Amino acid sequence: MRNNLTGVILAGGENKRFSGMNKAFIRIGEKRMIDRVYRIYNDLFKEIILVTNDPVRYLEWDFQIVTDLFPTRGSLTGIHAGLFYMTTPYAFFIACDTPFLKKELITTIIDALEPRFDIIIPETDKGFEPLCAVYSKACLKPIEQQLIANELKIQKFFRKVRVKTLSEKSLRGSDPDLVSFFNVNTPDDVNKAENIESQNRRLNAYKPQGIST
Repeated sequence: MRNNLTGVILAGGENKRFSGMNKAFIRIGEKRMIDRVYRIYNDLFKEIILVTNDPVRYLEWDFQIVTDLFPTRGSLTGIHAGLFYMTTPYAFFIACDTPFLKKELITTIIDALEPRFDIIIPETDKGFEPLCAVYSKACLKPIEQQLIANELKIQKFFRKVRVKTLSEKSLRGSDPDLVSFFNVNTPDDVNKAENIESQNRRLNAYKPQGIST
């Protein structure tokens, strides 16, 4: 099923809490968040689409750059644009502000894909994770109808399609702390992300190295 998937990155937010600064280019440790996501996507997907309303900023990356087709700003318009432009039956969607996205978690989600479902979505004790999920092309029309009605809540159209949820227990097998779902939404989140990054560096420094024979 993996050959039937596009990787879509949503980078269309207004970033009001960052005084207009584009979150995708914020560095956590030494890496920009967009670089972290792209590195993983480049290993997984032949077709990568980035949805943004500031396309000129992203010309250095090797992916297709598209913009929203509806004037209303929001995650649902980004999902719609990704579905509209992708050439595969399914796409995995992630927001650009997820600095600790794990490749293993993505593979867990996409490996759960079955042709009889239109959405494969993680569900934790905090609820659904709609910006770390698989959507099929069949979701395009229901989303369009919802956007025309100016209804922007992502989960509202779920009742019109076939949804498969993945339990928190199954997700923790590939991401024990569920850090893939950590989003940088505020300046305070940047500080939290830097603390997580520092902890990760310390843990990696103490990992035993392989012994050559």
